[in-house]
Amino acid sequence: MAPTLKEKIAQVLIDKKLLKEEDLKKALDIQKENGGSLSDILAGLGLVSRNDLMVILSKELGIPPINISRYKIDPSVIKLIPKKIVRHYQILPISKMGDTLTVAMADPLNIFALDDIKTLTGLKINPVITSEKDIKDAIDQYYEENMNTAIEKIVEDMTETSEIKVVEDGGPEPAPDSKDLMKMVQDAPVVKITNLILAEAITLRASDVLIEPLETDLRIRYRVDGMLQEGKRPPKALHNAIVSRLKVMSDLDISERRLPQDGRFKIRLHGREIDFRISVLPSSKGEKVALRILDKSQAMLDIQKLGFDRQSLDAIKKASEKPHGMILMCGPTGCGKTTTLYSILADVNSPEDNVVTVEDPVEYMIDGLNQVTARPSIGLTFASALRSILRQDPDIIMIGEIRDFETVDIAIKSALTGHLVLSTLHTTTATGSIVRLINMGVEPFLMTSSLLLVGAQRLVRKICPNCKEPLSVEKGVLERLNIKLKSDQTFYKGKGCKACLNTGYKGRVGLIEVLTLTPAIKALILAGAQEHKIRELARKEGMKTLREIGIENALNGVTTLDEVLRVTVGDQDLPTV
Repeated sequence: MAPTLKEKIAQVLIDKKLLKEEDLKKALDIQKENGGSLSDILAGLGLVSRNDLMVILSKELGIPPINISRYKIDPSVIKLIPKKIVRHYQILPISKMGDTLTVAMADPLNIFALDDIKTLTGLKINPVITSEKDIKDAIDQYYEENMNTAIEKIVEDMTETSEIKVVEDGGPEPAPDSKDLMKMVQDAPVVKITNLILAEAITLRASDVLIEPLETDLRIRYRVDGMLQEGKRPPKALHNAIVSRLKVMSDLDISERRLPQDGRFKIRLHGREIDFRISVLPSSKGEKVALRILDKSQAMLDIQKLGFDRQSLDAIKKASEKPHGMILMCGPTGCGKTTTLYSILADVNSPEDNVVTVEDPVEYMIDGLNQVTARPSIGLTFASALRSILRQDPDIIMIGEIRDFETVDIAIKSALTGHLVLSTLHTTTATGSIVRLINMGVEPFLMTSSLLLVGAQRLVRKICPNCKEPLSVEKGVLERLNIKLKSDQTFYKGKGCKACLNTGYKGRVGLIEVLTLTPAIKALILAGAQEHKIRELARKEGMKTLREIGIENALNGVTTLDEVLRVTVGDQDLPTV
């Protein structure tokens, strides 16, 4: 009796040593017991890669493999098979020629899918093979309604008699009263558009959303991997309604439009909870809203995974294991300072320690930490909260930000009296923070007695792994940056693809320069030395600057040279590698 197609494919896998006989038997037993596709079971158990399966299936069945991303599919072809069927069988219609429909499939052995599509469309089916990932990406591209289309559709559906009308003259829109605003907030189009804005931000992995009123329309911008990109612009007439909807979600006062307001709210999307911090600021054209997205599932609160080099990581871990002293993280807004502090806390936190934080506001709720939100409007400042915290017998204290002498004075005294204190400071370099503290009024002898370590950090965009390619850099640029390439070294860049939205970058990684207060550094601080002298000595003692670490990352293919120069501009004028 001739072997079946399934048996022939299984034999090829065994002959090519891609699969063992006992593994095949195990997969067949699972299929017999639970049903399902054999290829899914083999790939799910990690016995055979889907790519190997695709190549062998193509060869044995005589069905060509294709790369869907290279095809532009006609919308009329897409409409032939409903989204529910496409998702269920993981298939995609590619083209229609006469009475034949070409369909891409990850599993062309699924005869039930072929029969159902044939019955549904009344056409002959010509299957082609592609990878499961390509199928999923293409389904998302062709079947999911994107934000731009959705907003356009909602706006078109709104009638002239609706509570929300488009402004025709381009002049400023009179602010409605509170009753009108509540009606608008509850209106279905406003709820839909607001939800679409939030969902789009989460899909793009944005860290911030800016909603800004302009003269004639409303600008929506998303900060993705540290860079702002513009979304669809809804009509200006929707501005008050969207802002009020967000205020209602955050329990803010919708009738107050003259003063800034801050708050937070939480939504559930795709089975996970995401926190949003909101800041509303009155501007000349209306209220501007800034939303900070705090997605715990995307946050890496593990110091080992932040991308820091081994030398800097060891210095941070060594300082955080000390029983008392102060650790400072510096850098501009949005450079990941707070995430680093949370990661240090997660690393040192134990049931034996009493950990208390004071933040404005609390960014991530973490089990085991006592987190206090500063409220300056009612007198609960960082300084007043710190005084109360010290009566709570803490072992480790985290202060969201050092803004004034009163806060830094209490923080240093806490570090001197047996507490480990973590905080952030707004300076550009690690050595610059020493000058900043002295400028705030801290005595050098107090600083040298309490400060353990200062880290200055930045976030650089990572090259997209799907479109990474080598990059040739001009000799003059290398000489200017004092970079000497070895024969096996090169820089890289991202060409741009669908996965990275044609930016060439996907995700971010941290760079950090760490200044440890050694006896020699302390002696310079006590002598009142200038910043460049402290920096010079620190580099002699082994401190790597942000630019040096950035160039190392660029040579390792993590990021691009352009990105390193962008985030370290003006900071690093000393010779590098």
